[in-house]
Amino acid sequence: MKSILVTGGAGFIGANFVPYFAKKYPEYLVINLDKLTYAGNLDNLEDCKDCPNYKFVKGDICDRDLIEKLFREYDVRGVVHFAAESHVDNSITGPKAFIETNVVGTFTLLDVARNYWMSAPNQFREGYEECRFHHISTDEVYGALGESGYFYETTPYDPSSPYSASKASSDMIVKAYHRTYGMNVTISNCSNNYGPKQHPEKLIPKIISNCLEEKNIPIYGDGKNVRDWLYVLDHCKAIDLIFHKGKSGETYNIGGHNEKNNLEIVDAICAILDKKMPKKSGGSYKDLVVFVKDRPGHDRRYAIDATKLSTQLGWKADENFASGIVKTVDWYLAKLTGAKAAE
Repeated sequence: MKSILVTGGAGFIGANFVPYFAKKYPEYLVINLDKLTYAGNLDNLEDCKDCPNYKFVKGDICDRDLIEKLFREYDVRGVVHFAAESHVDNSITGPKAFIETNVVGTFTLLDVARNYWMSAPNQFREGYEECRFHHISTDEVYGALGESGYFYETTPYDPSSPYSASKASSDMIVKAYHRTYGMNVTISNCSNNYGPKQHPEKLIPKIISNCLEEKNIPIYGDGKNVRDWLYVLDHCKAIDLIFHKGKSGETYNIGGHNEKNNLEIVDAICAILDKKMPKKSGGSYKDLVVFVKDRPGHDRRYAIDATKLSTQLGWKADENFASGIVKTVDWYLAKLTGAKAAE
């Protein structure tokens, strides 16, 4: 059985990826390493409890002794690296944790993998030639776009926040390990994810939970910041494809081709909830929207061009925003109310 180390597998995207991957590939032992900070939740991995090829390890990616131990004990042959501090607001108030986890942690994983898989630059140990390190990053490393245009894999980096700067730094380290040592790496930069298991601090879960509690829905600035929304399982399928078929040293952008501003997101969710679980006090959930002071360095628009991934590897998103947001709302309704949403 081939061992794959997945970092941050108790977080939002990781907790969707791990059960998908473990069930699809019974020939892999999937080792999930997560520090279980505020963003990690083992309840999100309940659907892995009956998987014989799954193992959870609590630990920090900055702990080199632990990483080395895991590589030796399980003979790790691949890494899918999700683990990261990712909340932009938190990076503004406390940037240190983002540098430690996103930069130092990524370096630690890369360096341990290099030393375990390779004997010298461009020289893999016998039997380890196919070992791969896949690094999950974000479109925020590219900065902001105007009203038109897209982020391409060749777009220069221009990060705006401590979070995006730390992810840009980690991307560069991964690229350097490929160029300097010939390490087998791939990188993916994704647009905004949404779907089941997302932390309640994020926009879509917060809108849903605030609606159900009939609390104000805070929206930054004028609400017209645009993001390209990607359903989380589509992202997981893209990572699977890149990990197995991507070209070493290459970066692949993953986007949903679903550009929506924050007001459109609120309107869509409120319309669904107005129908499925009407507001107890009457009226529409849209009445709960309040505008709050914009956050510093808030990028106006992101949009991904995923042509490279589609044309070279054949990826295609299964969900559009209209279908994905209904599935997302239904999941949160079941979780937060304990009842199946009304049809």
